[in-house]
Amino acid sequence: MHDLVLSGGRVVDPESGFDGIADVAVVGDRIAAVGRDLGPARRTLPVDGLVVAPGFIDLHAHGQCLPADRMQAFDGVTTSLELELGVWPVARWYDEQARAGRILNYGASTGWIFARIAAMTAQQTESSIAGMGRAMQDKRWADTVAGAAETADIVARVRAGLDQGGLGIGFPNAYAPGAGVKELSDLCSLAAAAGTPTFTHIAYMSNVDPQSSVEAYTRLIGLAGSTGAHMHICHFNSTSLQDVERAADLVRTAQAQGLKVTVEAYPYGTGSTVIGAVFFADPAFPERTGGGYATVETLATGHRFADRDEILAAQAQDPGALVLWHFLDVSANDRHRALLDVSVLFPGGAIASDAVPWLLSDGSTYLGDAWPLPDDAVSHPRSSGTFTRFLREWVRERRAVSLMEGLRKCTLIPARLLEASTPAMRLKGRLGAGCDADIVCFDLDSLTDRADFRHPNRPSEGVRHLLVGGAGVIADGALVRDARPGRPVRRPSAP
Repeated sequence: MHDLVLSGGRVVDPESGFDGIADVAVVGDRIAAVGRDLGPARRTLPVDGLVVAPGFIDLHAHGQCLPADRMQAFDGVTTSLELELGVWPVARWYDEQARAGRILNYGASTGWIFARIAAMTAQQTESSIAGMGRAMQDKRWADTVAGAAETADIVARVRAGLDQGGLGIGFPNAYAPGAGVKELSDLCSLAAAAGTPTFTHIAYMSNVDPQSSVEAYTRLIGLAGSTGAHMHICHFNSTSLQDVERAADLVRTAQAQGLKVTVEAYPYGTGSTVIGAVFFADPAFPERTGGGYATVETLATGHRFADRDEILAAQAQDPGALVLWHFLDVSANDRHRALLDVSVLFPGGAIASDAVPWLLSDGSTYLGDAWPLPDDAVSHPRSSGTFTRFLREWVRERRAVSLMEGLRKCTLIPARLLEASTPAMRLKGRLGAGCDADIVCFDLDSLTDRADFRHPNRPSEGVRHLLVGGAGVIADGALVRDARPGRPVRRPSAP
């Protein structure tokens, strides 16, 4: 007797390549069978006319809380991972998530940046993008090469995080450009020895030498070749800027040589980060990035900056404040739209949101239980609609990729990036007997993102049902308010 049968849907499994009408049977938190005439069930849910697919896996989500989970659920996400920044201490973070209760499956890498902050400044900061920004009040960790003893301390802290089950090493190198290559090399060798990926925000974001994006990619590929580490490139679009075509050439060449270099991208020409990021203070920021200071906009108020002096004043007042950065004008510039395509459609690349936390009008992070979210809660629209936007525009409307390939970029590709070191990921990103019952059922014809920069807190539409570990999170297009089925994704070395 099955607990649930999803009957009559269009089942699309990126691993087997199956695309046809079938039923999916669920027992407990696992898929029991896929096919027809699967036998009796305690509950049968007709899903005729809907696509039935593995739940989407987001490798790059900074929200990591109840409101963020709810918005991502309507985007089809069932597993939300914090891998670029990571967390530290790792064990404490997992304990905190378990106590809080999560809707989506969750996990994190070991946060090199937070280990560096602790080792070099003794600051105790929370593992969040805002916490990193606030730590810039003492910028020695960001600007200074670590000494031998400090490097040993940093490596030890990161190793401890891996031993506690961290999913790899988060390497937001651009926020600590002062870190030396010897330190990075030691950490990449540690990742290679542990068999875990690194999740890297490249060191430089600029279209101008020296310290261009091309230089940063060349260095990253060199680290992959010299240490054997798997170097995963976060937000391939925003770090490459207008040199993404050359960056793609370099990555393809590295992959052809057998190096472990992979990429992810989000389907927007606008990024988001903290105002304290060191690259905003660069006097040559407009020339190096191809856009002026007005491309930087405060998330909480929508204010656009006029000049560098205003940026510096904002950094001094609240370095952890979130901003939007409009690095490409994809709404009006055909060339910029083509550049975004290079990253989003990169063969074998994953879709990942880089979702940021939800802020209220006073600048505080919203962590409450209200649904819908409060009217003044704001974030980047990618926190609401990354996957639905990609499937709507690139799959359904433009037919730039097939539905099968589009779903691969949202499911199987991110699962395979992690499964060598995290066996739990072998049960995600596919629909097969024994796999986790993380399942999304959506109407392809109506699937759409609704969030924009004026209304970021509008959830996506078209996801009719969402199961996390067999438990309903969205039912008939509505949120199941009390659902908390999310479980940790953790390396087996964890205690």
